[in-house]
Amino acid sequence: MTDWVLNFPTLDIATLRAVHKSIDAAYKTFSRNYGDAIESAFDPLLWLLIKFEWILLNAPWWVIVLAIAGICYSASRRVRLSLGVIVAFLIIGVLGMWEDTMRTLAIIFVATLIAIAIGIPLGIAMSRSDRMQSFMTPILDVMQTMPIFVYLIPVVMLFGLGKIPGLIAVVIYAVPPVIRLTNLGIRLVDQEVLEAADAFGAGTWRRLFGVQLPLALPNIMAGVNQTIMMALSMVVIASMIGVKGLGMPVLQAVTNQYFALGLFNGAAVVGLAIVFDRVTQSYGRRIQAQRQS
Repeated sequence: MTDWVLNFPTLDIATLRAVHKSIDAAYKTFSRNYGDAIESAFDPLLWLLIKFEWILLNAPWWVIVLAIAGICYSASRRVRLSLGVIVAFLIIGVLGMWEDTMRTLAIIFVATLIAIAIGIPLGIAMSRSDRMQSFMTPILDVMQTMPIFVYLIPVVMLFGLGKIPGLIAVVIYAVPPVIRLTNLGIRLVDQEVLEAADAFGAGTWRRLFGVQLPLALPNIMAGVNQTIMMALSMVVIASMIGVKGLGMPVLQAVTNQYFALGLFNGAAVVGLAIVFDRVTQSYGRRIQAQRQS
């Protein structure tokens, strides 16, 4: 009785090991039976990632720099920001990190597209149903609070090493912000505006695409911003399972204690993060200013 009061009662070691082994065995059986079929379902994503990476690696560097600067200017309408983007990519190229940066851009681009394609419809569904929101909220909490390395274990067991497991891990980790902020943005739309839309005879879908989503766009862009930031942080971790990019030299620097290598490639990741952050924030603010004018 005294031992039970002082020490928390736990399963004995043999029982705990049996539980662990049964869970591992069940997942291994699942991966062996369905792993090939699930992996083949992701072949289109692998094709898209490989093609986009090939374009970034084989196009002339100045075309890529000007294209990225043009996208930045069209989103932000800020010349200084676009010039800063050009300078940042020129420094990255001069320091010999161009190819790794292009590989990182490819996986970030594809992961963000997938996260948006999954996140915005789920956010819309959550905004239209309190029951859906109650169901999704704990799932999103788990996705955002689970240690990053835990995402790598099941995808590696299912797919092995390579681009697809890294892409899946990045998407799982990065998708919650765009879901949450899409839901929040739609729910924050003024009720009087919705009543006015109903008075003009707007149907459910017309009200959604003509009123709610445009007014919620600044919040949605904030979600996209956070998704890109989280994807960038996850790409470095995903280098542990063979995802090539800026994360690979950082991992080598940690393993071999190469300070300069880690510093330069880490700075390149920070540079990409700053570029994406400034561009998406500027675009969100510009949209909000247009709505208010």
